[in-house]
Amino acid sequence: METPPELEAVAGEQDDITISTREYEDETVIVVDFGPVRGKPSVDIVGGTAIVTADEIHFEFDVPADASDVTVNDGVLTISG
Repeated sequence: METPPELEAVAGEQDDITISTREYEDETVIVVDFGPVRGKPSVDIVGGTAIVTADEIHFEFDVPADASDVTVNDGVLTISG
């Protein structure tokens, strides 16, 4: 599973945001850590689009076709597939 370009762009603009990808035998997990943001990040899925808001950050990305789950927990966005 490829990291959505919109996530890479946001991480490139914000020093505190980091992205890592973990490959397992039967699953790929993309993890986006928003660092010390003042507000709690949230994600809403509308159709095939994920809408993320965190503090002053607001962006959208197309959910990868092979993603099975997109969640936010403790300031970390996780895309599994």
